[in-house]
Amino acid sequence: MPSLKDLKNRIKSVKNTQKITKAMKMVAAAKLRRAREAAEAARPYAEAMETMVAGLAASVAGGGGGPKLLSGTGRDQTHLLIIATSDRGLCGGFNSSIVRAARRQIRVLTAEGKKVKLLFVGRKGYEQLHAEFSALVIGRLDVLKKKMTYADAEIVVNDVLSRFDAGEFDVATIVYNKFRSAISQVVTWQQLVPLAVGSEQLAVSSEKGDSANRQSPTANSSYEYEPEEEEILADLLPKNLGVQVYKALLENSASEQGARMTAMDNATRNAGDMIKKLNLKYNRTRQAAITKELIEIISGAEAV
Repeated sequence: MPSLKDLKNRIKSVKNTQKITKAMKMVAAAKLRRAREAAEAARPYAEAMETMVAGLAASVAGGGGGPKLLSGTGRDQTHLLIIATSDRGLCGGFNSSIVRAARRQIRVLTAEGKKVKLLFVGRKGYEQLHAEFSALVIGRLDVLKKKMTYADAEIVVNDVLSRFDAGEFDVATIVYNKFRSAISQVVTWQQLVPLAVGSEQLAVSSEKGDSANRQSPTANSSYEYEPEEEEILADLLPKNLGVQVYKALLENSASEQGARMTAMDNATRNAGDMIKKLNLKYNRTRQAAITKELIEIISGAEAV
């Protein structure tokens, strides 16, 4: 049975932990507001860019040919998975949900006889998967910052494009958490190369209704372009790739702060419950010690 001093030290330790988790919750809440605004502001532009590229792609596809980013290599053998996580922990199941989805996808592709390569954006995903799939890892990009910019996304895009030009893969897909609310983030797969408009695959069945209700990207896109569609696409496809990666990183940032705020709020509540239980145990132990001392004094007095 722990002594009164041990219980007192433990109560003090839990109180100190509670102060830390409460402070982290407040910091995450402040960061969440800015990250959510950035993610929500990027969505309309990314969707408009996707719609425009879809219209151009439909025209080019009808005539045959097109840039390599649109048509691909003609094969589906080597898959590059871009796994976007965070650099920091203490954010609940944010990183583990992405890692689990990536692990399942790696096993599915491997079982189909495909060759898989892993490119990591963020330290946590790399740490959790490197030991198990070390032979598949081709790199890790440290581009995550407190304030995400388009230049950070361009670093990822340039690396992917250089590998694609070198013929290192046939299909590139990014996995990240799409922000819904502070307590809800959805693991999302989006094919980047070759272009597959509307390929965003949400990992939760409840999201299918939203995807079904979304207007087709190619609807109402009967425009005439100058110069030719192929020439526009050659310049627009890399930019669209950057926009989609930038959107994914912003969604990830907002999801991370939301998950951290929720996790720290739960930790603060749990610490409060533990403090109550420890205080109750401390008071009972103290009362038992006092009662024991009183019994010993009374017994001694009666013996005299």
